[in-house]
Amino acid sequence: MSPPRSFALIYGAQFLGIGAMTPFLPAILAEGGLTAGQVGGVMAAGSVMKLMAAPAGGRIADGAGDVRVILAIAAVVAAAAAMGFGLVAGLALLLAVQVVHAIAVAPVVPLTDALAVGAVRNHGFDYARVRASGSITYIIGAVLAGQAVALGGPRMAAWILAAALIATAGLALRLPDGRRPGAKAKGSLWAPLREPGFVRILVITALIQGSHALYYAFSTIHWQRAGLGTGLIGALWGFAVVSEVLLFLYGRGFVLRLGVRGLVMLAAAAGVLRWCVFAVTTEPTVLLPVQILHGATFGAMHLATMQALLGLPATVGARAQTLVASAVSATSGALMWGSGLLYAATGGHAFFAMAGLCALGFALGLGIRKAG
Repeated sequence: MSPPRSFALIYGAQFLGIGAMTPFLPAILAEGGLTAGQVGGVMAAGSVMKLMAAPAGGRIADGAGDVRVILAIAAVVAAAAAMGFGLVAGLALLLAVQVVHAIAVAPVVPLTDALAVGAVRNHGFDYARVRASGSITYIIGAVLAGQAVALGGPRMAAWILAAALIATAGLALRLPDGRRPGAKAKGSLWAPLREPGFVRILVITALIQGSHALYYAFSTIHWQRAGLGTGLIGALWGFAVVSEVLLFLYGRGFVLRLGVRGLVMLAAAAGVLRWCVFAVTTEPTVLLPVQILHGATFGAMHLATMQALLGLPATVGARAQTLVASAVSATSGALMWGSGLLYAATGGHAFFAMAGLCALGFALGLGIRKAG
């Protein structure tokens, strides 16, 4: 199987499961007998464990040499834990399942990204076009889970996730070996932080990707309060993901011309514009075209990060990917919590704060070398 097809399939499997599970995890926990406060606590515990586990998984993978084996093991354990969501009830058992699942699943996507970076370096295929499969199957997973949940209850989403992770484990072993002869991991967990430019791209990525926290958590509520129907809100969300897919599929020439610095500046500027518009209007005729900017705020920033990581030594690749994932998760988690307080106090004007984060990212992006 060719490297592009191998990665398209594994990204498709992973994001099918993520798309299925993400909307329904709170409902699964509630059906298991948890109160609203307990649901929040269990989900928070998962976030904390992911922050701790992802970089450790990257260090283990770099040291083990063959990242594919570590990825497959992590996916199998995560699949077993996902089955637990479909079987157990009660606070203690669901908390235990969540902790095990979070530890195991944390490095799955970052390690896949690390392998993809190595494969791009060795085989020269278009990463963005391959990664588009994940964005497409995320939508499919959400739709599929919605139908399954309507028939069998929210726990059906957990079984879809488990199946997707089992498929991920099998596909991981069929990925190309990205190792270079004689390449060995060097340094500690934090070794990538010493690489030129890595800390800057790490901070910029955390800021711009983290600025989506308010959008993910409160845009639907905000638009519902403004009188928008659920069908229209669904279209707004879908239109955003479509713009991301189109960039991944057809934007290669554009991406190569811009380079890391240009992509960062585009993502940051688009974020300032997008969140400022969200802050001042809920008019659907304005929101719909503005949602095209998701391709820039999320997609362009993701591709900028991947291009930047291509320039790092292969021996720190897995650690670099997992550190980026953890930084984005930590920032997003903190901002999601803070966004709740801010939205309660200021309503839609809270989006101005997200625009401020993108403005800071823009300023930091000016320091990236143009050759990036």
